[in-house]
Amino acid sequence: MTIIVLAKAPVPGRVKTRLCPPCDSAQAARLAESALVDTLRTVAATPCDRRVLVLDGAPGPWLPARFEVLPQRGGGLDERLAHAFTDVGTAGLLIGMDTPQVTPARLTASLDALNAPHVDAVLGPSVDGGWWGIGLRVPDPSVFLGVPMSTAHTGAAQLARLHQLGLRTRALPTLQDVDDFDDAIAISRAAPHGRFAATLRLLPRLRARGEAIAVL
Repeated sequence: MTIIVLAKAPVPGRVKTRLCPPCDSAQAARLAESALVDTLRTVAATPCDRRVLVLDGAPGPWLPARFEVLPQRGGGLDERLAHAFTDVGTAGLLIGMDTPQVTPARLTASLDALNAPHVDAVLGPSVDGGWWGIGLRVPDPSVFLGVPMSTAHTGAAQLARLHQLGLRTRALPTLQDVDDFDDAIAISRAAPHGRFAATLRLLPRLRARGEAIAVL
């Protein structure tokens, strides 16, 4: 089984812009890089057949060994997801770089769920109404094309599409992903020993909604 990570290279001004403010673009990029590092380390520690990073941008020193790297293709996120599975070409579990608190145990359980009898797909909802992970036994662009992405209803729309295609789908546990600074604080508290939490602690005290907040 394959684990696919869909990610953007952590370039200031191109990643995690919803963290600004209170972050500036350089701080947001540092947090994005730390989230990507935690995610890739977790994938590296998870037993699987292949590890593939489908990347928008160029790899950096944050990339571990034993990862294949493929470029993202397509315009909208639905197209990029469709191409990611098609280009990898095998059954797999896809996650993003927005859940740095994910663990090898969680990913292993997700792979086991996907590999269980009478399961065609798995879907992990996120707190904001989207999803943090999706797995398919057979790559199929129609799973994604035309599904509205990055909305409060994306998770429900994605699940509806899976059902419309007749795919037997198992739900994964719900996770919180990093959309805004409050999410970043909550995830750092949930996973205080990762690079993401350490990076957040190193940032100066920031302001959100006009109030000074202590990071942790």
